[in-house]
Amino acid sequence: MTRSFDLRALLLFALVACLFIGTGFVQSWNSTLTILNMGLVSAIMALGVNMQWGYAGLFNVGVMGFVALGGLAAVLISMDPVGDAWAAGGLQVLLGLALGAATIVLAILTWSKLPPGRMRALAMTIILIGGFFLFRAVFDGGVAAVEAIDPSTSGFLGGLGLPILLAWPVGGLLAAGAAWIIGKTALGLRSDYLAIATLGIAEIIIAVLKNEDWLTRGVKNVTGLPRPVPYEVDLQQAEWFLDLAARIGANPVTFSSIFVKLCYASLFVVVLLTLIWFSEKAWNSPWGRMMRAIRDNEVSASAMGKDVKARHLQIFVIGSAVLGMAGAMMTTLDSQLVPGTYQPLRFTFLVWVMVIVGGSGNNWGAVLGGFLIWWLWIQVEPLGAMLMQTITAGMDPDAWLRNHLLDSVAHMRLLTMGLILLLVLRFSPRGLLPER
Repeated sequence: MTRSFDLRALLLFALVACLFIGTGFVQSWNSTLTILNMGLVSAIMALGVNMQWGYAGLFNVGVMGFVALGGLAAVLISMDPVGDAWAAGGLQVLLGLALGAATIVLAILTWSKLPPGRMRALAMTIILIGGFFLFRAVFDGGVAAVEAIDPSTSGFLGGLGLPILLAWPVGGLLAAGAAWIIGKTALGLRSDYLAIATLGIAEIIIAVLKNEDWLTRGVKNVTGLPRPVPYEVDLQQAEWFLDLAARIGANPVTFSSIFVKLCYASLFVVVLLTLIWFSEKAWNSPWGRMMRAIRDNEVSASAMGKDVKARHLQIFVIGSAVLGMAGAMMTTLDSQLVPGTYQPLRFTFLVWVMVIVGGSGNNWGAVLGGFLIWWLWIQVEPLGAMLMQTITAGMDPDAWLRNHLLDSVAHMRLLTMGLILLLVLRFSPRGLLPER
């Protein structure tokens, strides 16, 4: 069983490798490496969802929000602080946020300390209403002052100016913090409440990123994030790089782009392999066996003395941290944060397809699904265009059927994803690499 399983995994990974190598020969190696880098990030996202669903059966439909928090971390850590914005209203913004947090903490303490009754309700009302108006009075003035500072190019506070690689673990921490808040609220209820909570929180996070210009410039986007790898222009002026390009007979301009993408790929591979190593160790440990027991039968596990809610919260936070780290890596790769690009179709539905197709409960299956589905997501549309042009080659240029088929190319991605999902669920319902 184990040998056939390992052979199947090797053959499937070899097939996916052939798809990427074939893309390099048919299109270009630049294109292949671009798809590969996003495939690596997508595999990490799928690994995070697999931890939540495959390990514990937790249905998280707010993947987009945790990924976006990782992107926010890249901005907060790596961008240089905007001195004029801080001088104009930065401290006022921080004071407003502190007042808002203090209001929430004071309300919680009041609720827990006072005995039930009219006095507690009255005190809570006074604290929340008074704190809200005080928070808005301080916060709004600071925000207006910050966003008025050169809004076309700045208009936000910036970040800490630290190396962007530090943003990757910080992105995981931000996502883990949000997951802890959601989990403490929803994990004690039915599973559908968790799905509703994660979906709602994800939409709230995206709305904040789009509208709070002082934090992320909103829809004006944050561009020019620092990079952990060299710039192509700098490589093209470096003597050692020009000598290397001449030695292998490569064009320096093309080779510089390939070299940069290989540097990104090396960083992403290190992160992915590290996460897989930890995941496999945890999955095959007594902790992993306990998680499987809880997933398969919560009532029996609870009767054996296992704290089901605490274990669910634990794995939910860990999986969300992996998603946040992947979001920071993706923003680092893009060198920009564009809140409008965070769509549920790309960052929730597609990641779930990766896990289902690859095989939930299997870390290597999630990675396989990440590479395969991302390659298909990128390549299906050009391949569909070639297919439709071949089919309609002999038709009259003005025929309605020809125009209809050519126009349908734009929908090939969704059609293909749905078809693949149906085929896998029908013929291999546990995924291409099912859990052992």
